[in-house]
Parts: sequence; C-alpha cells; structure tokens
Amino acid sequence: MKRNFVTSAQVADRAGVSRSAVSRTFTPGAYVSPEVREKVLLAAEEMGYRINRLAKSLLTSESSLVAILASKLSEPFIAAQIDALSAMLADRELQTLLLNSGARRDMAAMMNLVLEYRVKAVIILSGAPSEKLVEQCLKSRQRTILINRVQESGNVDIIQTDDRAGGRLAACHMIERGYRNLAVVREASDTPSQRRRAQGFAEAAEEKGLTVRHWLGGEGGYESGRNAARELRMRSAVDGVFCTTDRIALGFLNTCRFDLGLDVPSEIGIVGFDDIEEAGWPSHALTTIRQPVSAIVSAVASILESDPSEISGHAHVVPVELVTRQTTRP
Repeated sequence: MKRNFVTSAQVADRAGVSRSAVSRTFTPGAYVSPEVREKVLLAAEEMGYRINRLAKSLLTSESSLVAILASKLSEPFIAAQIDALSAMLADRELQTLLLNSGARRDMAAMMNLVLEYRVKAVIILSGAPSEKLVEQCLKSRQRTILINRVQESGNVDIIQTDDRAGGRLAACHMIERGYRNLAVVREASDTPSQRRRAQGFAEAAEEKGLTVRHWLGGEGGYESGRNAARELRMRSAVDGVFCTTDRIALGFLNTCRFDLGLDVPSEIGIVGFDDIEEAGWPSHALTTIRQPVSAIVSAVASILESDPSEISGHAHVVPVELVTRQTTRP
C-alpha cells in the first residue's frame, strides 16, 4: 500500500481554510487570526502534517541544512567536533546533514546531491575530503568552511588551530623538564595539521641546539603510537616524544608502560595533541596540547551569522594551550 505524506492542501480542506492560511500559520512572523491558527494547528495535529522544509528552501532560497563532511568518525576529536557543531546548529534551528567521506568512493556524486539541496553551508573537517571536492563547492558558489585545512585558492572561510605554536609549546615544555633526546611521531596519513605540529616542535628544539628524530607510519591513531614506541626504543635512546594526536600518544604510552616496562615520565616523557576526553582519565593522565572545540564551534557560528553575500572568506586562528598532567616530569 502506497504511503503518501499529508499535504498543506489536505490540511486546508480539513480546517476549512485556504492554503495560504495554512502557509501563514507555519511561517514565523506572518499574520493569521487566532481562530484560523487554532483550526489549522488542530487539523495538522490530527493528520500528522509536517512542513516540507526542502521544498520551502527551494522556494525561498534559504536552506536550514548545513552539511558536515568528515572522515574517521570514530576518532574521539572528530566525534567531539561533530557533536558540538550539531548542537550549535540545533540551537539556531538549523539541521545537520552528515557525510562520511570515508564511506563512499564516489564522493563527487554525493557532493553533487548536497549542492543540489543548496545547503546553507558546507563544513569540512580536517582529513576530508580531497581538494577537488572543495573546489567543486567553491565553483558552485557554496559557502564553504574549512576546519584545520588549507586551501590555496578560492574564497573560503578557514578556521585553523595554531598547530605550529602547539608544537613549540610541547618542545619547550619537554626541554624545560630535562628531556634531550627528542622525537616526534606522526601517522602515515600525515595531515597538514600533523605536519604543522611536527614542524613547530622541531623548530623550537633546533633553536635550543637539539636534533629531533621524525617517525612517520602505521595505520593511524593508536596503532601508529604502538609501532612507533617499539621502533624508537629499539633503535635509539629517545627520552622525550611528541605525538601529533592524543590517540597516537595513548598507543605510545601504553606500549611503553605495559610492553616495554618503561617508567613514564622518569625514563621517557610523552606529550600529545588535542586533549580528548581519554587523555584526562586517571589511567592515562596525558600531558597534551589542548585545541578547544568550543572555540572552533564559536568561530563556525560567527561565520554562519555573517552576511552570506560576503564570499570573501574569513580567517580564524584558534589558540592552543599546554595541559600538564603526569606523562612528563614535574
């Protein structure tokens, strides 16, 4: 049996009013008499009527949909961003359209569908998707917000954590605590954010006359940290390690403690980056660089509230801070 949605015309017939009266009833700020409003709302409730917001957005050219493109959705920091962004959008009566760029090979076709919806904005998180898809958004004059990504051309809004400063904070902290044989660990995907963090760390260390070993590899996240811990301790006397994400750092930390039998922080110090929830658990107590999700979300909200006709692009730099816990010497 075919199931059809209730239309505004059917609600108008049930309530004994015109279709325009139904439309005005569900349009904020539009006038309709109290008696007519009551009739329309009662009929709509009885029939289960809901506004077709997609159709309305096509008529008004004002969409309430905001698309978020991300990959590795199970990663704690990505999940925290999506959670906070979707809550912010809901507070502004906007709906979230979430796209997992890691789940489809043909993201270009998916992006075409998104652009056909004429969403209010597309928010692209670090690591997803390719530059070609970003260019596809810009070519359609779609408002595009990049988080922790760099776009060489085009009018695009960019929100970027001060990754290089975070790397420098990590290096200065470790050197102040007496660590001298330093290394930085990145995963094989080697995102621009991770590269900037590693560069900042190496620059600060070299300014103090220290050479930094660079480790790059692994499948990503926790496993990259585990692999790096085994290889670095076997091949060198590293005593201070900066991991470019907390997930990498937790893999490194647990391998040092439980597989290699090392005392953290006496024999080896470890600093991460992100300050995910797990970093603060007593079992980890990870020293890390915090990039505040709240500041990232506030910057996105500021862009969405700005004049949409201004497609000149905004640049926001989100400051970071050192969070000292128990994986570096006091």
